Amino acid sequence: MANEDKKDFNAMLMDSKDMPKVQIITDEKSIEKYGGDKMYFAPPIDYDKVMRLVPCGKLLTVGTIREFFAKQNGADFTEPITAGIFVSIVAWASYQRAEDKTPYWRTLKAKGELNAKYPGGVEAQKEMLEKEGHIVIQKGKTNIKYYVKDYEKALFTL
Repeated sequence: MANEDKKDFNAMLMDSKDMPKVQIITDEKSIEKYGGDKMYFAPPIDYDKVMRLVPCGKLLTVGTIREFFAKQNGADFTEPITAGIFVSIVAWASYQRAEDKTPYWRTLKAKGELNAKYPGGVEAQKEMLEKEGHIVIQKGKTNIKYYVKDYEKALFTL
């Protein structure tokens, strides 16, 4: 995202954009990739509600949230693009609030990867996760990425 300081992420968080909804897709490649044709769209506030559940010392992945929403709503999968955007909106909305914070830093990308789109980037997320006892490791030489070591052991069950 760009111009975060000029956006009202808490307003975005409350904008349901006609969600939740289930859409039937017909693209064969997508059906094969995601294992079905029923695609669920969750509103941004639902991501916030789930991300608030994660206690200190525990972690969650965006994929786990998507699986949870699909299962809860009788869909084959939750739409991945809006999921990534809405998780970022949750993070920035929390960052903009003086209180009632959502522990967004505990929600990771696939394979335990830190999220560069969170406020302060991976550096800030790394610092918050290390304060909670997690070990963050660096992978790659040119395309450097950061991951929580053994993140699977700290996953929160929804």
